[in-house]
Amino acid sequence: MIIGTTRELKNHEYRVGLTPDNVMTFVSNGHTVLVETHAGEGAGFSDKAYADAGAVITDTPDEVYMKADMIVKVKEPEPCEYDKLREGQILFTYLHLAANAELADILVEKGIKAVAFETITDANGNLPCLRPMSQIAGRLSIQEGAKYLEKSFGGRGILLGGVPGVKRGKITIIGGGIAGTYAAKAAVGMDAEVTLLDINLNRLSYLEDVFGSSITTLYSTESNIRLALSEADLVIGSVLIPGASTPKLVRREHLKIMKPGAVIVDIAIDQGGCCESSHVTSHDDPVFIEDGIVHYCVGNMPGAVPFTSTVALANATSKYGLMMANMGLEAAVEKDPGLGNGVNIYDHKCTNANVARSLGLDYTNIYEALK
Repeated sequence: MIIGTTRELKNHEYRVGLTPDNVMTFVSNGHTVLVETHAGEGAGFSDKAYADAGAVITDTPDEVYMKADMIVKVKEPEPCEYDKLREGQILFTYLHLAANAELADILVEKGIKAVAFETITDANGNLPCLRPMSQIAGRLSIQEGAKYLEKSFGGRGILLGGVPGVKRGKITIIGGGIAGTYAAKAAVGMDAEVTLLDINLNRLSYLEDVFGSSITTLYSTESNIRLALSEADLVIGSVLIPGASTPKLVRREHLKIMKPGAVIVDIAIDQGGCCESSHVTSHDDPVFIEDGIVHYCVGNMPGAVPFTSTVALANATSKYGLMMANMGLEAAVEKDPGLGNGVNIYDHKCTNANVARSLGLDYTNIYEALK
């Protein structure tokens, strides 16, 4: 198979779909790898490193798209890349289609075999290719939230860890999954007061076992959300329903009960965000203020730490990419149902139930589509 990767075009997106180590693995298995020139420079990987690993360096992305059987990216294609996609081509990347109806329609129309990192599952139902970016986004959410609490950015002027004689800042984390857990780790490390809400009592019990008295856990009800929001200096939205739009748990009316200058970091913005007032921002212009509340809604947060993010992502996704290259997508999906859960679009059909439900598309089970 011919595998290709191109330079990411999203604002301040420095990650890259393949590392030189990935290239070496594909080549050693008899595959050809095309890498657009300078594709990996933002993450610290030179053209020479890719060439030494056995890649063919191309001058333009067009050559990669024209020749590759499988395109491996980090983020979804930008509109200027839509025309480069070819029918039957495998697109292996983060897609987040529930928040991008236009792209979903394009992939269906073109007959792309679209495999989304974020909906692949393992044997235990976990999301192995989403996990590393959730870990990074969780840690970054506290780092960024602490910065934008500074008065010069419109924040409350709160130091989250406090100092002797001054009370600590309060952080509310909505969602106790991987991102929420890693946000809690970072928040506890800053000595902030942390409240975490979730609807899964087993998860809350687990988090209490892990963190002990360092955090307060609350069952996520409307009254508990309102209470936690009213007390918070920093709110982290980290709710996820794989493949589906995120429920709006923080509504505009809630902003009025929050402290002026409080900060919301909406990690879930890729899937539409869990705050009703959220909209996607960029690393160039990461925050906006609505009703006195600072919103940080950058859609590619881990792109700010591209070396760590690229290597962590490659560690998680490479086995699936190699499986598809060695066996073909169809045989790989037959072998690994978890990879089948990652197929969002196949043969002009939407094959992920949550994506179909969110966008109002007809749904076809991937195994029915394969027949």
